[in-house]
Formats: sequence, structure tokens, C-alpha cells
Amino acid sequence: MKPVFAALLPWVTLAFAEATAARPNFLFILTDDQGYGDVSAYGKSDVRTPNIDRIGAEGMLFTTMRANCTVCSPSRAALLTGRYADRVGVPGVIRTRAEDSWGYFDPKVPTLADQLRGAGYHTAIIGKWHLGLESPNTPNERGFDLFHGFLGDMMESYTTHLRHGNNYMRRNSEVITPQGHATDLFSDWAAAYLRGRAGSEDRPFFLYLAYNAPHFPIEPPDEWLAKVKQRAPEMEEKRARNVAFVEHLDAGIGRVLAALEETGLAENTVVVFAADNGGSLPHAQNNDPWRGGKQDHYDGGLRVPCMVRWPARVKPGSRSDYAGLVFDFFPTLLELAGRKPAAGLDAVSLVPVLDGGTITTPRDLYFVRREGGPTYGGNSYEALIRGDWKLLRNDPYSPLELYHLKQDPREKHNLAATRRGKFEELAAELRLHVQRGGITPWQPPDH
Repeated sequence: MKPVFAALLPWVTLAFAEATAARPNFLFILTDDQGYGDVSAYGKSDVRTPNIDRIGAEGMLFTTMRANCTVCSPSRAALLTGRYADRVGVPGVIRTRAEDSWGYFDPKVPTLADQLRGAGYHTAIIGKWHLGLESPNTPNERGFDLFHGFLGDMMESYTTHLRHGNNYMRRNSEVITPQGHATDLFSDWAAAYLRGRAGSEDRPFFLYLAYNAPHFPIEPPDEWLAKVKQRAPEMEEKRARNVAFVEHLDAGIGRVLAALEETGLAENTVVVFAADNGGSLPHAQNNDPWRGGKQDHYDGGLRVPCMVRWPARVKPGSRSDYAGLVFDFFPTLLELAGRKPAAGLDAVSLVPVLDGGTITTPRDLYFVRREGGPTYGGNSYEALIRGDWKLLRNDPYSPLELYHLKQDPREKHNLAATRRGKFEELAAELRLHVQRGGITPWQPPDH
């Protein structure tokens, strides 16, 4: 080694460490099937979510954010790639049985974890994966240094953690059999991870904390259900169970936020909270004031709670009505990490919004879901939002419907028959999106 370079090496190393430490950490909390009306920050509610609410109160509350899909896997694929889900092979739910699986996560597309790891971040996912059960689509193969959670789609019980009798709980590739309620496990593992990152300021982290809750089965711990029944004895049983389930989830999130505080990481950690889609109406979940719920392209299935806290930069108590999609956090986090997003993304960076500004460039919002069974037949159904107009169908066989969201936010008045010009304009654009999605296979090559 040349003497001059050797003399500079400690300074270069220190400068690199300082630059790395200055970049924020990221904690992305994603809940499963949590409706807009099941977060008390959004208005009067019978559910109490003080810890989730605190994220918005201490940062920015998004009032017009939508999930990328009305069901699980496509929303997660979009979030982790910044691309519409059908363009990465996931137009529908990836399930544990091949005959009922409607997606294959394109292994060639870089994920948010890939990109952030390439920028020097330690990357971890705790909780629900739901984007593949085997190589090449396990979390460790898709950019995560640590996976501690559940590979599959849903648990048939939050205490046994099984799906179709199979154990999909893992620590990296190791099969594990942890004891306890899954929400508590994921919260405790996340808190432990954060404590482990304290003192590692030379390498910022990205923790993707993806809960199964409050996806059915609705299984609150007995003591949480008892508390709800004590304060609201008149509440219908099904609703009481869901309220208790959400409040138990909120308490777990509170423990994770407390770990951030006690480790001194909170000031420079960007905390994002969002849900993967709206709540399930048959399970007494609440999407008020929007029409419909999970599986619907009405806004009850798409409008989700979303908020961001970053004490170092985001003004407390701020609000945004920007009509974005949850996958917009893909380029947002990359930009904050000093990494230029790859070309070809469908997502838009929210950094101007976080800094108190807005985004004025017009954009369309596209939604797709493919599903099996007799109701759907393996076909897809789509929706498109352009400005105040929304074109949608809720299954592959029903006619398209047209709504003006500003004049009719509850989507009660179908204008498909009376506004034919606007209908044809949006329908033509929707067909182009369907064509683009068709480029990417959504079944594995050996299926």
C-alpha cells in the first residue's frame, strides 16, 4: 500500500462511516386486512389504537393513500418492487397449494431489500412473507439478511401457526416452532432486532415488520377480549373480537416503538405504517366511511391507513391528502438512503410530500386482482383512477362501473351509462395496463 493512501485510509473510512450513519434507518410496519375505520386516528371509532395513532400525530398522516391491491400478495409484491403487481408476476394471491395459487414473484426483479442492502443497509423481514415458499423466492434470496417469520399466506390459528397442517415458521432457512400468539412473537422479535442494531450506527437498517394480524381467523387473547367486553358489553360478539384483535396488535406495535426509543434510534428512524388492503366485512372489520371491503375495488377495499414518523425531518402533526399508493414508499426510501431508483418504476417518490410540499404531476392509479374458484374462474378484474374519475369492476364477469370520486366519494352513483366519453377514455387506458401486465408470467416455469 502506498504511504500517502495509507495515511488517508483512516480518514476515508471515518468519512464513509459518518456518511452512512447520517442516513436514516427504516422501519416499515405493514398490517394485514386492517381497514381505514379500524385505526382511531381517522375518526370516531369503537377501536382504540393509541400507538398507531401516535405515529401519525408525531409525523404525517396520509388521508388518501390506497393499497396496490385489494388482497395480500399483490400488495406486497408491489411494495417490494415499486412496480404494479402484475408486472412482477403477482396479479393474485400466492398460496400454499399450486392449484389455488395465482402468482409467481419474478426472481429477476430487484426488491427494496436488494436495493437497500446494496446501499449498505442491514435488511430484515419479521412476520409474514407471502411471496413464495421455496427457492428462488424465499426472503433471504430476495434481499433480506434476516428472515424471522412466516412464509405462507395465512395461519389457521395464531397460536399453532400452521397452514394446511404445515409449519411455515422460519428463522432464515431453519424450521422453528415458537410458542405464543403470532402477534406477540413478531412484536418481540422486532423489538429484539432493534435492540441488536443499537451500537451498529455504521450500518443503517431496513426492518420490514409484516404482521399477519388482523387477518382472520380473528383470535384475540382472552384477556384482550375481556377488556373490550367490559367497557362495551353491548358490542356484538364478532365485532368485539375484532376490536380486541386490533387493540392487541396496537399494543405490540407500541412495544416495538418503545424499543426504538430506549435504544436511541427513534430520532433518525423513518417509521412507516400502512395496511396491505381494506378490512374483511364478513369478519366485522371496519372500512368506514368507504364502500365495500377486502376483495372489492370500491375504496373500502383499497383506502388504507398510512402514516410516517421521522423526528429528524417530518413535521409533527402534519397531514397529506396526496392520492398515492403504498408502493410509492419504494422510491421514497431509496431516495432517502441516497440510492437512485432503477428506471421503469411505476411508483412515485413521496419525499416532496414528507418535506411539506406536494406532487402535482398527474398520474393514473391502476389495480388488478386475479383469483380462482367459481366466482372468478382464474380470471382477473381491474380498476383505474384518473384524477377524480374511477373505473372499476369487482369480478371478471360484471360490467365496468364509473364513479366521480370528488362528487361521489362513497361510490353510490354509477355513471357508466351517462358519461360514455369518460368511460371509453378510461377503458382504453385500462386495456393498455392489462396488456403490459401480460408480458410477465404469473406461474412458475415448471408449473
